[in-house]
Amino acid sequence: MTSRFLGAAALLALATPFAAPLAAQDAPAYDAAAEAAAQTRRIAQLDDAGPMLNAVIAYDPDAARAAAAADANTLLAGRTVLVKDNIETREWPTTAGSLALAGNRTNRDAPLIANLRDAGGVVLGKTNLSEWANIRDDNSTSGWSAVGGLTRNPHAIDRNTCGSSSGSGAAVAAGFAWAAIGTETNGSITCPASINGVVGFKPSVGLVSRTHIVPISSTQDTAGPMTGSVADAALLLSAIAGEDRADAATVGVARRADYHTGLADFSLDGVRIGVMRNQIGGRDDVRAVFETALADLERAGAMLVDIEYEPDDEMYSDSFAVLMFELREEMGKYLASLPGENLPRTLADLIAFNAANADEEMRWFDQDLFEQAAKATDRTAYETARADAVRIAAKATDTLLADNDVSFLVAPTRGPAWTSDLVNGDNYDGSIGFGSPAAIAGYPHLTVPMGAVEGLPVGISFLGAKFDDFAVLQAGHAYETVRSAVLPQPRFARWSPEPVAQE
Repeated sequence: MTSRFLGAAALLALATPFAAPLAAQDAPAYDAAAEAAAQTRRIAQLDDAGPMLNAVIAYDPDAARAAAAADANTLLAGRTVLVKDNIETREWPTTAGSLALAGNRTNRDAPLIANLRDAGGVVLGKTNLSEWANIRDDNSTSGWSAVGGLTRNPHAIDRNTCGSSSGSGAAVAAGFAWAAIGTETNGSITCPASINGVVGFKPSVGLVSRTHIVPISSTQDTAGPMTGSVADAALLLSAIAGEDRADAATVGVARRADYHTGLADFSLDGVRIGVMRNQIGGRDDVRAVFETALADLERAGAMLVDIEYEPDDEMYSDSFAVLMFELREEMGKYLASLPGENLPRTLADLIAFNAANADEEMRWFDQDLFEQAAKATDRTAYETARADAVRIAAKATDTLLADNDVSFLVAPTRGPAWTSDLVNGDNYDGSIGFGSPAAIAGYPHLTVPMGAVEGLPVGISFLGAKFDDFAVLQAGHAYETVRSAVLPQPRFARWSPEPVAQE
């Protein structure tokens, strides 16, 4: 392992810029073994040492051998994938970032991981996350877990990585793997992807199995790809999607055979796209970057339609009630199913564990949401709230699409990364973005890098109707090919007002 303290020039030399995807005929052959070897070196130099990003909890230093042994005729052909540490893999414990599950070695693969391996993917390791996928307390700091510490943003290591797939977003931005898998309940793929300057895709709920994933909500949870390009996200989705009889949401879904073939066949020419003007927020710098992205879409022939929308507060309150009820119920089912011994079996057990280990688990924030969920036992109230939340969220998207005769909706995903502050918690700007309706209704949401504010990445969201995942990916890919913005590259240093030359 190299010295922990690398100079700025050395750190920048390790950066892997995300350029616009090459045309298929111009793309060099992918050398999976060489890439895996380089990726494990980068983890040692930038995650274990140097700026110590804390994006990776565990990894296989011999991943190059597995990549070399992969069948070149498979879909992924040895490409490496890092997996958020709330998804079970047979090699490592699945902790959800909590010391309560430090011994949760199930020796089994989640079905989506089994699909990944069948497609020739190499599981490189597990990524850090916001503990319990950021559902323990309202005052949490995204990217922190008791197991992995605080994840740092490769673009500015004093800045946040957003939750809860924080390690997956940071790892892809830092070039630690070909791709990563995150999970989302409400914004936990798209926010870290946007803030770390990578592509993130939250598929429609039901495309990807949730079995053997530490749960929050059976209504809203899904796993999805985090990658360097839309084409890679589509390729990874093709690998992990599939029906799972143990997950009723996946049964009978009319999914495609694959989501990567035919991306380039789509043209933006004449496509009507709804622009969510009220969801741009009050920051002029974010607006300016977004306007550049809109100009790119128009230059490619898209017809932009301004849309005025004000969210229904009832949707948010009902969704919160759903999350609290389902957290208690689904977490209890998951914990009770674990094959190991001396593990917590109920949400009440987790609450007791945290109280007994408060110095390590609750130094920075408490467990108010856990405690609220433990009291959420009224099934009738839950069922009413669930029906209302899903109805309002689905109607918000479907009505906007239909009434404005548009195929997609676009908005900035989030603003730039805020300074991480374990004492005071997160500093979200809730005025930016339109992700909650898609999350609550289970609709697809894609974020694609669109530029930067002061060297900090920001993304553009593409949203569509339920199970229109392929069309959303096509639209995002088409934008990516015409994007005019120069994307920022990771600095692996604290944010500075002075620009850093890219070497």
